Amino acid sequence: MKKLLYSVAVSLVMLTACESFLDSENLTKKDTSNFPSTEVDAVQMITGIYSTLNNALIVPDDNPFYTYEMAGDDRFGGGSTSNRNAQSADRLLNCKVSAFESIWKIRYSGIFRANNAISTIDNVKKWDTNKKREQLLGEAHFLRAFFYFDMVQMFGEVPLVLEITPQNLPKSSADEIYAQIAYDLVKAIEYFPAVAYPNFELGRATKWSAEALMARVFLFYTGFYGKNELPVANGGKAVTKADVIAYVEDCVNNSGHSLLDDQRNLWPYTNPYTAPFYSYTKDKSLEWAGDNNQEVLFAINFSNTTEFSAAGHEYSSGYANRIVEYFGLRKSGESSFPFVPQGYSNGPVNSKLWNDWANDPDYTGDYRREGSICDRAVELPDYAGDPAKEVENTGLHAKKYLGCAAYDESGTLYQSYAYFYGGQNDKQLGLTQSLILIRFADVLLMHSELTETATGLNRVRQRANLPEVGYSLSALKKERRYELCFEALRWNDLRRWGDVADIVANQTGVSLLNRGNEDKYTFGQYDFLNRYNATKGFWKIPDSQITLSEGVLEQNEGWDEASSDWTKLPYPTL
Repeated sequence: MKKLLYSVAVSLVMLTACESFLDSENLTKKDTSNFPSTEVDAVQMITGIYSTLNNALIVPDDNPFYTYEMAGDDRFGGGSTSNRNAQSADRLLNCKVSAFESIWKIRYSGIFRANNAISTIDNVKKWDTNKKREQLLGEAHFLRAFFYFDMVQMFGEVPLVLEITPQNLPKSSADEIYAQIAYDLVKAIEYFPAVAYPNFELGRATKWSAEALMARVFLFYTGFYGKNELPVANGGKAVTKADVIAYVEDCVNNSGHSLLDDQRNLWPYTNPYTAPFYSYTKDKSLEWAGDNNQEVLFAINFSNTTEFSAAGHEYSSGYANRIVEYFGLRKSGESSFPFVPQGYSNGPVNSKLWNDWANDPDYTGDYRREGSICDRAVELPDYAGDPAKEVENTGLHAKKYLGCAAYDESGTLYQSYAYFYGGQNDKQLGLTQSLILIRFADVLLMHSELTETATGLNRVRQRANLPEVGYSLSALKKERRYELCFEALRWNDLRRWGDVADIVANQTGVSLLNRGNEDKYTFGQYDFLNRYNATKGFWKIPDSQITLSEGVLEQNEGWDEASSDWTKLPYPTL
């Protein structure tokens, strides 16, 4: 039987259980009949599932986080005329043959590893640590749910693979996939011990991240598909809004997670080796809380000792945060301190967000605006940029994920603050900032949305030194836009609220610079809302997968070549 590309890893993983395991034994002698046999084996097996989160960053512009950021209304594609992926994602277009092939293969690799772990973990007959089996099973179920949620938001209906034997499967319905996601999250919540932060191994999934992800899944599924409850596979009881509220309240009350005192302390530009030398932070008594702090429920972590993929393993570069690299400034240097690590200037901030935030009377004096967005004319007056190449340049950049340099006491400049935390002094490999996927502020805002009360909303506003407001969906939407900007949530929020028309309203005609010349943003020959209605916001399945399936897997609607292929930037002079 023919196999889709997600099954390429089958023979390898069957032999080795996971090529990313860190022990020095010859793992090619291990298979599902004898692996895992010890607790150490089982931990390595689950670590192999996590490693695919990093693998998926080797091609950042295939990654869901990056794609969701480009597709929303608060960033443009930017970069230069060669950054086709960013600019096409911003317009819901296809830029190349088999776009998203990397994320498709790697997400299914992670799903396979989770399937393998769930089916073989009871090969271990003796556990040295109390409840370790349950913790690891919880992680496997959580990660499988997380991967499928990415796939179903990115592509809509996809093959639902739950076995470790190779199969050529057609798409499953959205209801079936969401039912499996819900089943996995219910199982994860049941398996995970109720251990509060920080009394667990940081950087791993927990009961609290599973409860938070359940809320996110519920809100998207019920909003986008017009449902009232979330189905559960294998005959499970459907998850209702009351169930989700109970999960979220358990997380809020018992997780040990909380808001930091100042939201800016989430972001590395407040670290003590950068902040004293940065004009924005040096007089503000800010202090970076570090990765895996009390506000972070789930994040992708990175390595201090990674290398370029060409020098070793295929996915080595994914152990640095390449999302940060792609958002980094072009032709940067000491004049752009602290944002020195050079990148591609993808994702310039839409000035409509900057202005909406400033002009909203409910957000007067909100420090998060300048804490989240760099106005380079004010903060970096000596930085010239790259006017010969930069397109869709608004002069505004999102600070949350920009690489940060640092100085030592002698005034020596280091390319990355990570050097002072054991990392590399390198503009790429030194990008070790965690990519936060779920944080406590989001949990509070989801609680307000689910309960239609202002308690969580006002906790977040209070942290920003803003007065309380009464609950309304409008108030909730604004707070999510401002508090969670540049965290890959806006695109799917707009989709589930039915507010995708806001993208057109907020982007069309915005002033920007193309190669140093004044211009206005345009979607070009393509009507964005027509594109959205044709595709429902789902991306093209990689061409290679359609070919390998020999017709079993059908392409998503709206992705015929005539109506979807990207050619060039839609500006007269480019």
